[in-house]
Amino acid sequence: LVLHGAESHERAWVGFALIFLAASTARFLSTRYLNRMDESAAPATREAEFRLLDFLRHTESEHLYLVGDLVDSWALRKDWYWDQLHNDLIQKLLRKARKGTRLIYVPGNHDENFRDLANLRFGRAAVLEETVHVGATGRRYLVLHGDKFDGVVMFAPWLARLGDTAYELSMGLNASINRVRRLFRLPYWSLSAYLKNRVKKAVEFISRFEEAVVREARARRCEGVICGHIHTPDDRMIDGIHYLNDGDWVESCTALVEHFD
Repeated sequence: LVLHGAESHERAWVGFALIFLAASTARFLSTRYLNRMDESAAPATREAEFRLLDFLRHTESEHLYLVGDLVDSWALRKDWYWDQLHNDLIQKLLRKARKGTRLIYVPGNHDENFRDLANLRFGRAAVLEETVHVGATGRRYLVLHGDKFDGVVMFAPWLARLGDTAYELSMGLNASINRVRRLFRLPYWSLSAYLKNRVKKAVEFISRFEEAVVREARARRCEGVICGHIHTPDDRMIDGIHYLNDGDWVESCTALVEHFD
């Protein structure tokens, strides 16, 4: 399993996907937040959505895992927003399932209402709270979104929604900052990622989260764990467990890909 990103120039990224990601055995995607559209962050949001659609168009796999937060139900409760691009993304996913890809949808905390459909199957698409993926090498990976290891989400949902609002504000500021940076031909820079990596409490939370999901994988007799939730792509060994986080398609635009070789 390899972590791939889409941070490079669009044309180079498309070529990279075509050459290296096509005909993979499994892909893992997380956190798209369909229907979220803040006016100040709109250009960056649309670019990420187009990148995801392009990724889906130019890659094929036997299995495709959606590891939570595909649709932002929290935002839907406040204001309805859904356009043709969102339809295109959903239709592309369903078309892949019709053509033979095994589609596994593991809802997260932003689309938790879809957990009511857990264990239901629709042709080659299934909704599961969590599952185990057996890799090409025989290694067992626990696949889950990871929000159940987030104490704020579980025990103080109001605080989680406050944090979500703060994240939206940081994305809006981020868009303004990067408009100025583009005038000086400077590369994209993420304010939210900078704050997350600099604020001590955020770093401690990520560390505790990683330790918790690794413990769960070991308890389930798995050699690895694949999750999302914290918007931080990663690929490393933690206490003998292969920890993989597939990041998001809001900022980092990353996916986990397993190749035949």
